[in-house]
Amino acid sequence: MALGRAYAVAVRGVDGQLVEIEADIGRGLPGVHLVGLPDTALQESRDRVRAAVTNSGERWPDSRVILALSPATLPKGGSGFDLALACAVLVADGRVPSTDLDKAVLLGELALDGRLRGVRGVLPAVLAAKSAGRPSVVVPYPALAEAGLVDGIEVWGARNLREVIEWLRGELVLPGPAPLEVPPERTTADLSDVAGQGEARLALEVAAAGAHHLMLTGPPGIGKTMLAQRLPGVLPPLSEQEALEVTAIHSVAGLLTSERPLITEPPFVAPHHTCSISALVGGGSGMARPGAVSRAHRGVLFLDECAELGVKALEALRTPLEDGEVRIARRDGVACYPARFQLVLAANPCPCAPPRTEDCVCAPTARRRYLGKLSGPLLDRVDLRVSMQPLSVGALNGEAAESTAEVRARVAAARATAVERWREFGWRTNAEVPGPALRQRFRISRAALRPLEGALREGQITARGADRALRVAWTLADLSGLALPGEDQVGCALGYRDRRGE
Repeated sequence: MALGRAYAVAVRGVDGQLVEIEADIGRGLPGVHLVGLPDTALQESRDRVRAAVTNSGERWPDSRVILALSPATLPKGGSGFDLALACAVLVADGRVPSTDLDKAVLLGELALDGRLRGVRGVLPAVLAAKSAGRPSVVVPYPALAEAGLVDGIEVWGARNLREVIEWLRGELVLPGPAPLEVPPERTTADLSDVAGQGEARLALEVAAAGAHHLMLTGPPGIGKTMLAQRLPGVLPPLSEQEALEVTAIHSVAGLLTSERPLITEPPFVAPHHTCSISALVGGGSGMARPGAVSRAHRGVLFLDECAELGVKALEALRTPLEDGEVRIARRDGVACYPARFQLVLAANPCPCAPPRTEDCVCAPTARRRYLGKLSGPLLDRVDLRVSMQPLSVGALNGEAAESTAEVRARVAAARATAVERWREFGWRTNAEVPGPALRQRFRISRAALRPLEGALREGQITARGADRALRVAWTLADLSGLALPGEDQVGCALGYRDRRGE
């Protein structure tokens, strides 16, 4: 009896777990048996691995081969175990030494001719290998730049199984990752392109400065989409930790490219209004894949024509908006994905949506039903609501408005103030601060709270709405250079909550 061992990683959500692969070559009729809760793609690896080994110039054992993946109770899926399975068999057959395999983690899918293909989730897999104490990892060459983002572990890239075999035999040195070159910042549309709409521009600046959610309503062609598309350009670049978080999610989703292995700018995700719940929050059979809310983590999720979305899809946003993460239970377990994004909603005031409100031909019930899909609890989580009005001729012929760079500078200064204030507690933006902290530890004056108390007394806002208004007031104070919000800032924050565009 001969036994070989290799290591791979099973990725669940954005987390990985080390998997030990054992190959046993024993007596019996020739065949390959795979155990350890493999899915269909992993079951099919038996034929891929055998063909890849043969076509790489090595002999496949003419006896019974048992491949066991441990822990046996952990569901495993995907084609990223192929390379480790092939090497475990070769070690068991005595064709390659096991010295390096005892320290390394092997990732990659094998083609029938032995080529190594890239797989999803390389970045979280390498992070898991590092956490498990493994000193090195071998990945497909196209994923070398992505794997090289992780410090503290040796990363090697291979183009085919033959190279890995020669590396294990000490006949070849595999290449490592080249120094990461951050690509130049992408040219984005500028805020100066937007004509007029001073109130909506100010709301966009406040949203960027405090990471608040925003809703824009108004007739078609008025500039709602233009403003939303320019929000990422106003946001500050991602920190190193945030960039790794976002890149790991996009790696699991299979959206990374070798030209841009690290995402350093806030992502902008705009799903179509006909998207399903699974496309929005994540889903799929087996282990759930990340949806639009997770791909927009640390960035912007823009829902254009939000009143056309299904009610269930809209209501599914409530939990990630509140918790900053989404948990999806499927057959193979529960996947937890980060989902701390800025939501931007855009909607027409009614189904017919004429350029002028007075030309609307919709029945009153139709108007109420149209925006009625946006429930009270969902709207309560949107901090800023702006009703955009048609432009005058003078706005079209006037001077260009402020550029993105000018607004971004003010936003960066306001965010720096917030970071310094909340540093002790681990919060980075005003939108993350819990309500009890605003009401107790960082209580503002009684005079400043007068508008908020009146709104609560008259039933105009909920307790959650009051907390969100306080967060916006703090952002307005940061933009104005004030140490504490005053009555004007609280009143302005309440005004933004009253504008539903109905």
